[in-house]
Amino acid sequence: MAGSGGGGRRLARERALSLLYEAESKGVPVGEVVAAQPVAPDEFAVTLVNGVAEQTAGIDEVLNRFATGWRVERMAAIDRAVLRIGVFELAHRPDTPTGVVLAEAVALAKKFSTAESGRFVNGVLARVADELRPGATVSD
Repeated sequence: MAGSGGGGRRLARERALSLLYEAESKGVPVGEVVAAQPVAPDEFAVTLVNGVAEQTAGIDEVLNRFATGWRVERMAAIDRAVLRIGVFELAHRPDTPTGVVLAEAVALAKKFSTAESGRFVNGVLARVADELRPGATVSD
């Protein structure tokens, strides 16, 4: 079943990223994009996109504090979506280990954004993780 294992969750994160990106690029609510899909997204993907949509203001506040020298609105759209997913998972998905959140976000950034995006996403999310999950290690 998609979403039940690591590979399923990786695909669900990719789908969540594409849905968030599509919603932002079209300027429509993500729920509208999800509802219009010919194939329903994985449950975990829907959880991520709905969580990001519901928590965007708080997530962006966190990102603006930790993305040194960058405002959320100035970030590349893919990087912004990846970071929002990562912050949502760090803040609201304690069942996902910190190291997994960081590794998956970096993998998404490297795959779908620029060569520098992986380092940028890792640096921001590592600082966020230090505050939101104090004492957690990358292997947690």
